[in-house]
Amino acid sequence: MTNQFLYSDTNKRYHTWNYHLQQHFGEKIFKVAIDGGFDCPNRDGTVARGGCTFCTVSGSGDFAQNRIDPLPVQLRKGIDMMHKKWPNVKSYIAYFQNFTNTHAPVDILRHRYEQVVNEEGVVGIMIATRPDCLPPETIEYLAELNKRYYIWVELGLQTIHEETSKVINRAHSYETYLRAVEQLRTHNIPVCTHLINGLPGENHDMMMESVHRVILDSDIQGIKIHLLHLMKNTKMVRDYYQGRLRLLEKDEYVELVCDQLEVIPPEIVIHRITGDAPRDTLIGPMWSLKKWEVLNAIDQELERRNTYQGIHNIRNKGEEHVVVRSGFQP
Repeated sequence: MTNQFLYSDTNKRYHTWNYHLQQHFGEKIFKVAIDGGFDCPNRDGTVARGGCTFCTVSGSGDFAQNRIDPLPVQLRKGIDMMHKKWPNVKSYIAYFQNFTNTHAPVDILRHRYEQVVNEEGVVGIMIATRPDCLPPETIEYLAELNKRYYIWVELGLQTIHEETSKVINRAHSYETYLRAVEQLRTHNIPVCTHLINGLPGENHDMMMESVHRVILDSDIQGIKIHLLHLMKNTKMVRDYYQGRLRLLEKDEYVELVCDQLEVIPPEIVIHRITGDAPRDTLIGPMWSLKKWEVLNAIDQELERRNTYQGIHNIRNKGEEHVVVRSGFQP
C-alpha cells in the first residue's frame, strides 16, 4: 500500500515530532527534560489545592532531572543520559516539563530559562504550562523569546469536557484555554496542546470530540496525545478502585488514536501518541510499558486502513469552522 502522507520521509503516516525537527534544523535533535523548580497554581492554593487527580508528586515529570541540581547541571546530566542512545547528536531542546513552568513572576522566568538557552548546543526551549498562568507580561516575555530562539509552549488541556475537568480537578475552563492560545498566537508563538485519552467517564465519542473541538476552535501547531497512566499515590486511584475509572485496552487505544489522527490536519505536528511511565509506580494499563509495541500497532493499523493523518481533515468540512493559520511553517 502506498503511503500518501506528505509530512514523512519514512513509513510513518503522521507528522512526527522527529520529522518536524529534522526538517526545521536539518539534523537529529532531542529534548532534555529538566525541572525548573516551579510549583502549580492547582496545588499551592492559587486556584485550587491537591492538583489534578492523575498527577504524580513529580508534577507529571517523572523523567525530568532532579530539581536539587542547578539548571545547567540538570541539562548536562540529561544530555549525557540521552547520548547513551544517540551519541552523535549535538543539538538539544531544553524542555521545562513538570509542574507549571510559567507560574512565577517574569524576572524569575527570565532568570531560569536563560540559564539553559545559552548553554552550548541548546537550539530551543519548550515550556509546559497551564493556560491560566499566562498573564500579559508573561506573554510579552515569551514573544521576546520567540524572536530569539526556537520555542514551543505546551498547554495542558487534557479534555474539552467541563464535567471531566471537575472530576479530575483541572481547575481551569476550556474558555481559559482558548484565550491563552489566541494570546500566544497573536505573537506567532507555536502552541502544542496536551490531550489525555482514557480519563474517567469519557467514551470514544467524547475523546474524539476533544480533538475535533481543539482543532476547530484554536490555532494550534502541535498536539500531544497521551494515554492515561494510573499511578500509585495519586487521587485518581480512588476512582479506579471505586469503579469510576476503566483503563483502556491496547486495541481500543490504538483504534482511537488512528481515528483521531485521521481528522487532524496534516500540517499539525504530533509530538506524542502515547507515553512513558515508571514501572514501579504504574498501576495500569501495564501494556503501555511496551511503548514500541504500541507505536508499531498504530503504524500497522494505519497501514491496514490505508489511511494517514488528515485524510478526513475536519477543517475541510465547512468554511465556517476553519481557523486561519498564521505563519507557522513546519
